[in-house]
Amino acid sequence: MLNIYLGNMEEAVYHPPVYFDNRYEDEWITDELTKAMIKDVDNSEVISAHLIDSPILGPISVKQLSGGVKTLILIAFDKSGKVFNASACGDNCAKWILQLAEDRELTINLRHIMDFGEGAFTAKILNTGSVVHNMQEFVEIAGDYV
Repeated sequence: MLNIYLGNMEEAVYHPPVYFDNRYEDEWITDELTKAMIKDVDNSEVISAHLIDSPILGPISVKQLSGGVKTLILIAFDKSGKVFNASACGDNCAKWILQLAEDRELTINLRHIMDFGEGAFTAKILNTGSVVHNMQEFVEIAGDYV
C-alpha cells in the first residue's frame, strides 16, 4: 500500500540524490529492477555497478544518474526505514512508485502533486487518513497541503 505524506515532513530525506550518492550499494545497481528503472526513466543501460551508458552523456558513473531514478532506487532497496521526498522524482517515476508499493507498505513524502496517471490506484494520504483511488480524489486532498 502506498502511503503519502503531503507537504513538509521534517523527518523525510529532503534531497534523496545526495543521500543516494553516499549510501548506495553496488548490488543495487546491477539488480534487474534497477536496470529496468534506469532504462525507462533515464533511457540508459547499466553496463556494470560503476558504469552506465547514456545516449545523451555517453559513459557515466552511477552518481550521474537523474535524481528521480536515484530516489526510486533508494525507495526500492534502502532498508534504513527512512522516508524519501519523492518530489525529487518527475512524473515519469510515478508508475514505478505505484509498482514498488504493490507488495509492501511504502511511505513517501510529496511536496507537489505527482501525476499518477489516468488509471485507478490506491494510496493512503497520511495527513488525513483518507484513501484515494484516482487522480481526482488525490488532487482534491493534495491541493490543501502542497
